[in-house]
Amino acid sequence: MMMSDKRINIFVGHFGSGKTEISINYALDLQRQGLKTMIVDLDIVNPFFRTVEVRDYLEQNEIKVIAPNFAGTALDVPSIPASVYSAFDDTNFNVVLDIGGDEVGAKILGNLRDHIKDGTYNMMYVINARRPLSADISAVGNLLHSIEQTSRLKVTGIINNTNLSSETTIYDIMYGQALAEDLSRQTDIPVVKICGLPDVLEQLPDEYKYKAMPIKIFLHVPWEQ
Repeated sequence: MMMSDKRINIFVGHFGSGKTEISINYALDLQRQGLKTMIVDLDIVNPFFRTVEVRDYLEQNEIKVIAPNFAGTALDVPSIPASVYSAFDDTNFNVVLDIGGDEVGAKILGNLRDHIKDGTYNMMYVINARRPLSADISAVGNLLHSIEQTSRLKVTGIINNTNLSSETTIYDIMYGQALAEDLSRQTDIPVVKICGLPDVLEQLPDEYKYKAMPIKIFLHVPWEQ
């Protein structure tokens, strides 16, 4: 599942992109490889899908979880606690950073810019082409540009995570792959992974199988409990 040899891996994407699920899976994969890992959840927008919901499971797997409580925070840039900054100063840890893809999330990331040195990070842009706000090249391109401009960090890889939850078919994934590749051509940023449930990814055409990143679903909205 490894996407890079960088110590800091940042996952960004629009509401509903699935970046939190990918962040959790990636952190667990790092830990399985014997790498000391922490996950930092700074997605303050999504009320349902928060890393903190699986904190116990992550900590049982020896992953350090930093998830500040922004409950009640106004939609402005909240202050960042010292525990978050410490994540970037302790070079013994590999850091997985889950950031909201809206303007607030990008501003939070911008406030961390001085602690994220060039050459030490990769920033993955997660796309779910079956979500209304990520369904065309203009939408995904504009958000990518906005995140880069506000955070002062560069997206280094695109992840196709197109899905319709349990209804996902290989046709959904390939629809998203076409959009991801279109964005890649426009930006010169590679499509590094194609995510999905294992049984669906098994149906990928042979030329795409090496990019497959099977994931396990940890997060569920309340009505799916």
